[in-house]
Amino acid sequence: MNRDDITEDPEHDQYTPAQRAQAASRSTWVSVGVNLVLTVTQVTVGVFSKSQGLIADGIHSLSDLVADFVVLFANHHSKKDADTDHPYGHQRFETAASLALGGLLLAVGVGMLWSAARKLEAPETVQQVHIVALYVAGGALLAKELLFRYMLSVAKRVKSSMLVANAWHARSDAASSLVVGLGIVGNLAGYPILDPIAALIVGFMVAKMGWGFGWDALHDLMDRAVDEQEVDAIRKTLTDTPGVSNVHDVRTRKMGDMIVVDAHIEVDASITVEAGHDIAVLARQRVMQRHRVLNLMTHVDPWKRPDLDHNPGNPGAA
Repeated sequence: MNRDDITEDPEHDQYTPAQRAQAASRSTWVSVGVNLVLTVTQVTVGVFSKSQGLIADGIHSLSDLVADFVVLFANHHSKKDADTDHPYGHQRFETAASLALGGLLLAVGVGMLWSAARKLEAPETVQQVHIVALYVAGGALLAKELLFRYMLSVAKRVKSSMLVANAWHARSDAASSLVVGLGIVGNLAGYPILDPIAALIVGFMVAKMGWGFGWDALHDLMDRAVDEQEVDAIRKTLTDTPGVSNVHDVRTRKMGDMIVVDAHIEVDASITVEAGHDIAVLARQRVMQRHRVLNLMTHVDPWKRPDLDHNPGNPGAA
């Protein structure tokens, strides 16, 4: 997964959590329909055409179907409001869903590797496939690639890492269908062993992607910071706030696809506590309006003007 897919415009996030949840639900239900048709078609045709590769691809589509329901479950819970037990909300349900997707992909990939390896140990048992398997593999490739492009466009628009993970899951399916198609072509050309080899390659691809998604989500659950581009954009919004002289110690942590921020802002030391508080409130409002920030905790530090610091007549000068 390319993390840049969800950080194209860090200064402007015009989608509310409710709108993001609605977009996630709509795109995921489209994926459910596509994967349901593909699972039934690929497994059925794979069995009758004697193609292990096509069956493996059908099982992959089945894992997608399960993954879609995991996403729908997480999407439903992540949009819940904050409560006493979850003062920052439930956004990390999305991260947990990404971790579950990674684990599911890893398990499916390992199972495919095991099944294909068993076939390769007894190559004489590999049968020639029927040409209808090639047509189904080609149709699956086209359907999965179109599904990937649709889901990724939605994920980038609403900036959802969970949807990005699910979109790239669909792209892994497109790649696996391509490999399966090549294996079937080889089998039809007189090299039967290429069909289980294709299944082996698909298993490796799925396992590798599952590991990547799981590892990425695990780091997010350990309060990983957002990328430097987004931190710089938040820092600039704070610095541009009227009354803020300087900003330091800006720290971020991911809360699902939202961000929790801590920052120190420096204000004129000569103003009242109330005025400093008002500046901090304004800075918080600006950041939360312009960025996908769930909460901003500010610490106000006093800042002395250099011309006053070095003025011998100033009682506060050193």
